[in-house]
Amino acid sequence: MRSVRLRILAILAVLVIAGVVAWQLLPSDEVNKTPVAVGTTDEVTSLDPAGAYDAGSWAMYSNIYQSLMTFKSGAVVPEPDAAESCGFIGQKLQTYQCRLRDDLTFSNGRKITAEDVKYSIERMIKIKTDVGPWVLFPSLKNVVADGRTITFNLSSRDATFPQKLATGAGSIVDRESYPADKLRKGNTVDGSGPYLLKTYRSGEIAELVPNPLYKGALSKHGVPVTVHYYKKSDELQAAWKAKQLDVTHRELPPATLAELNPGDPDLRVTEAESAEIRNLVFNVRPGSPLADKKVRQAIASIIDRGPLVTDVYKSTVEPLYSLIPQGYIGHSTPFFDAYPSPDPARAKKLLAEAGVQTPLNISFGYGGGNETSEQETAELRRQLEADGLFKVKVHAVDWLKFQKEYAAGKYDAYTVGWLPDYPDSDTFSQPLVGRNNSLHNGYSSKKVDGLISSTLQYSDRGRTAADFKELQAQVGEDVPLVPLWQKKDYVVSTTDVSGSQYLSDGTGLWRLWELKRI
Repeated sequence: MRSVRLRILAILAVLVIAGVVAWQLLPSDEVNKTPVAVGTTDEVTSLDPAGAYDAGSWAMYSNIYQSLMTFKSGAVVPEPDAAESCGFIGQKLQTYQCRLRDDLTFSNGRKITAEDVKYSIERMIKIKTDVGPWVLFPSLKNVVADGRTITFNLSSRDATFPQKLATGAGSIVDRESYPADKLRKGNTVDGSGPYLLKTYRSGEIAELVPNPLYKGALSKHGVPVTVHYYKKSDELQAAWKAKQLDVTHRELPPATLAELNPGDPDLRVTEAESAEIRNLVFNVRPGSPLADKKVRQAIASIIDRGPLVTDVYKSTVEPLYSLIPQGYIGHSTPFFDAYPSPDPARAKKLLAEAGVQTPLNISFGYGGGNETSEQETAELRRQLEADGLFKVKVHAVDWLKFQKEYAAGKYDAYTVGWLPDYPDSDTFSQPLVGRNNSLHNGYSSKKVDGLISSTLQYSDRGRTAADFKELQAQVGEDVPLVPLWQKKDYVVSTTDVSGSQYLSDGTGLWRLWELKRI
């Protein structure tokens, strides 16, 4: 996570923490090191973990906040971080219990208690912001704190619950500093993660310094890191070429990525196995021109992924024909099986059966400011209008405003990217097509919800493959969205910086603490 864990594609922000614990408590050999400069086009939309479910914000949370659980690099099973132990109680997978470490403090010096953990989870669900991560916990009934023990009682089995606790949704905040019924404002945070925020200017820069009080799964401190935020890919590329950056991540222009040579002695190139995907999402609420399934099927019959892959993304992406991408349990290709090639004649027939007069006017929204997204939108518009079946009005909107507007149902269709929140196929199902999903497109299906529930029954995730395939087939029939493409995550760094290969790996964490100067 998003969305996609949404943009659903965005990346850090940072906070000013009162300097009393920042530089003075750092070992002298760390203070003298030049911060590693990281550049990105992702965006942090909120420093409050109850208020964001996007890649950029969660990348920041994994550095400045702590969760009960975390993922070591390359692992698919989480391990304790703020907790000293966690596990299911009994065989029903409906009671999950953790014992909190006794040596944790927030950056403001206050000791962390089990009540803070309970407060953090319940607060996030209570605030229920329209772009928040509360959708990850549909089965959570209540949280009980007793001494250092935290018990999560679920209404139904959820084998992925430990993984969800390891995400940004499990971030622990100070109950005395974060209001119970609204988001915290400003550019400061009170967390207990491996980094403190020294300076933050939204959309510009985030200066992070190692947190000397951090205790948890990490056994070593990182080095100071400065994150630079850019509105456009070409701005990021210009800064990289001017040697103002040591590391770039999400996202150099596709043409630049296509030309990268892993054998180049002057840089390090990592193709992380993280499966970023992008979907064309439909507003299926009553009254929308896309409420009729046949209209959505007509659009699916028109979409040609070829020009998107080759012309827009310069073959740095692969066509996607399924809700769940390649490399994850249960992956199948229902959209290729049902719509193997663009078929305008079939689309015209479906629209006629739906009683729609053509061209059908639809509004199309996307997060503006990125030239590649502009090119992608122009190509999709061209395809939809090519045979006179649709008339598309495009809206390019600032990312934060865009999230709120598509959640409110302002657009008939919109494109959203998605990064996995945790290494399991469930991260592409429940948050995208489950009840109260994070795409906020009005889609719900009892059959899909039943299949999602079925996949959550098994600790042995290999047993879920058949259910995931049936789920995807139903999505291919209902067409609440059309999968467009998937790609790997590219990280590029100079040769005097190590650890960039661990920065991203599909677990939703942004491991800035792995970066070091050689």
